[in-house]
Amino acid sequence: MHKSRFLNISRDYLHSAAKSNGFSYSRLESNRVLKDLSKRGRIDDARNLFDKMLDRDEFSWNTMVAGYANSGRLTEAKKLFYETPVKSSITWTSLLSGYCRYGFENEAFELFLEMQLEGQRPSQYTLGSVLGLCSTNGLLQKGEQIHGYAIKTWFDWNVFVVTSLVDMYGKCKCVFEAECLFEMVADCKYNAVWSAMLAGYSHYGYGYKAIDCFRNMRTEGVESNQFTFPSILRACGAVMACDFGSQVHGCIVRTGFGANIFVQSALVDMYAKCRDLNSAKRVLGNMEFDDEVSWNSLILGCVREGFEVEALSFFQKMRSRGMKIDEYTLPSVLNSFASMKVMQNAISVHCLIIKTGFEAYKLVNNALIDMYAKQGKLDCAIMVFSKMVDKDVVSWTSLVTGYSHNGSSEEAIKLFCKMRISGVYPDQIAVASVLSACAELTVMDFGQQIHATLVKSGLGSSLSVDNSLVTMYAKCGSIVDANRAFDNMPTRDVISWTALIVGYAQNGRGKHSLQFYDQMIATGTKPDYITFIGLLFACSHNGLLGSGRAYFEAMDKVYGIKPGPEHYACMIDLLGRSGKLAEAKGLLNQMVVAPDAVVWKALLAACRVHKELELGEMAAKNLFELEPMNSMPYVMLSNMYSAAGKWEDAARIRRLMRSRGICKEPGYSWIETNSNVSTFMSEDRSHPLRNEIYSKIDEIIMLIKEAGYVPDMSFALHDTDDEVKELGLAYHSEKLAVAFGLLTVPQGAPIRIFKNLRVCGDCHTAMKYTSKVYARHIILRDSNCFHHFTEGRCSCGDYW
Repeated sequence: MHKSRFLNISRDYLHSAAKSNGFSYSRLESNRVLKDLSKRGRIDDARNLFDKMLDRDEFSWNTMVAGYANSGRLTEAKKLFYETPVKSSITWTSLLSGYCRYGFENEAFELFLEMQLEGQRPSQYTLGSVLGLCSTNGLLQKGEQIHGYAIKTWFDWNVFVVTSLVDMYGKCKCVFEAECLFEMVADCKYNAVWSAMLAGYSHYGYGYKAIDCFRNMRTEGVESNQFTFPSILRACGAVMACDFGSQVHGCIVRTGFGANIFVQSALVDMYAKCRDLNSAKRVLGNMEFDDEVSWNSLILGCVREGFEVEALSFFQKMRSRGMKIDEYTLPSVLNSFASMKVMQNAISVHCLIIKTGFEAYKLVNNALIDMYAKQGKLDCAIMVFSKMVDKDVVSWTSLVTGYSHNGSSEEAIKLFCKMRISGVYPDQIAVASVLSACAELTVMDFGQQIHATLVKSGLGSSLSVDNSLVTMYAKCGSIVDANRAFDNMPTRDVISWTALIVGYAQNGRGKHSLQFYDQMIATGTKPDYITFIGLLFACSHNGLLGSGRAYFEAMDKVYGIKPGPEHYACMIDLLGRSGKLAEAKGLLNQMVVAPDAVVWKALLAACRVHKELELGEMAAKNLFELEPMNSMPYVMLSNMYSAAGKWEDAARIRRLMRSRGICKEPGYSWIETNSNVSTFMSEDRSHPLRNEIYSKIDEIIMLIKEAGYVPDMSFALHDTDDEVKELGLAYHSEKLAVAFGLLTVPQGAPIRIFKNLRVCGDCHTAMKYTSKVYARHIILRDSNCFHHFTEGRCSCGDYW
């Protein structure tokens, strides 16, 4: 009888024919029908036939147990299993395979043990099923126990069992063990064992080993199939071996697997990861059926290469073709919005996520948090984060990083602490972000705690974490620790070198910056835009005019880096410090683009130092237009008028500020002692130790005057008598902070002070004398740079 006709005879016809016409199928024929019904998933029909069979044999019982087990109806399979009159190894394996297939590891291993206790010897297929469960669930210890059993029972030479062991060890990241087993049977032509080894290499980043394995496989004459090709293509994508991937593509076409949807999807993914988007598009265009996995790969590839508009275009095509959007599509789309800063479209996709129920997916929520954070919409990122029931390290890290990158450093540190309290261990991205926040807030104590925790954990560092450590220590004024962190780095990039170059420059050790630059060039590392800012800053703060000119010229001529406003600002500052204001003005006129506020501020600062009032007025007026609400140029010009004795002009500028509603940012200084931060403003009397602080101020002024200090009345901003001016200078915020530091910081430890504005020239001079009189190392970080005061000298070069 023809097979299709045989299978299409209904169960009702079978039984009615048997009753009315005396027609009866043999047991063999009944078993054939039973098996076919089970294979086709018609379990209820199979059960009806099974119940009406008068002459059941072992095959009938095993077929029904396997049918129930394979379809996931494990309760019924188990019930029928215990009703089976004679249980063979096949019967046990049929039920056990069902538990393994559906991931019920406890039940599977209990049944495996019970099978042995009942005296049944597991077959190669039994061991294969259990090892498959170990592979899927990553149960290395269980898999090793099964391996031990296989050795005892001589199954360790069975190619089917060895293949399952290779697969298990490969998927449990034990590639060396997988290799040892593979070598035992590598000379066989069994495709599955080669594919298992290839998949093990591919899944865990051994791309080049996977390529060698595939080459050897071809040399041995082992045929590839739809399982082999996706693994080797994944490996090619991981190591960006596009040429070899193209050769594999040719092999796929020759062997007739070019139309297989899984192979085609792997090809799209491989080309996208290898940055060959045109080839990826061609493969996708030739696919007979739309496959969302392939489209996802192409969208992700476009985002990775910076083609955000094209990525969104593919997403729109997916939507227009009615394709399924999954939890892997949406994160790639959200990543494109994060780069494009297109808020309205991003909100539309968020609405789509809510409508389609994808807001329940952790992967999608994490991408939403990251997107909103990168857009600067922290309130939206917090909203998504707060609604998440199951937050993982990526969720926390995305928000911590968002806070850090958007200038909310204090919030980043607070959230990081909450993350630790909640039991989530930070990853390297979170650590790098919180270290950046520590650098911005100059909270070195907390940064050191993070560093210590990282070392204790044994997690290991990364390039981004190491770079953040160097930056954090440098920005907190501990250049020795920054240098130590740099020396301990196993690998370095241009960011590492630049962090140290800028760090030394900001801490007043510009000549060391230039030495590190020479070392960087000697390693073959090319400088970038930021590197030259650090070099020019170092030159300006050390009066290295010739070196500064040479670096500025080399930017474009040697490295093809066009100078930006920051570079011009550094050069103008350098020329201003050298008293060459005419040359600074000439350089400003040579700029290809119009000078921005940074450049004019540098010129204004130089004019203030050299009392070039006319040029300073021009710089200030340009700043009034560029930044009309910024108090800095008004205050600086007013101070210049005051220093020149032009009190009416100074008062006029202050009236102009008031008429425009501009408020001068109040100057304040702060110091951290015993994990407590004390903040001071000028003439501040709010501190609990105010009496002791003011007594200390009187002592300091008396002693430093004896050592040669003379108050600089040009920094007194009001037209009053000299005695009032001197008292006003004595109680500046930085002097109050120094007095508090002398009272509370142990002898031998540096006194670290931070100020939101630039330190005034009189306070700068006073601190030099204070460091000498009290034999203390005073570190002051103002808005411009670090000042290290020791033995009556400052690291900044005394540019006042």
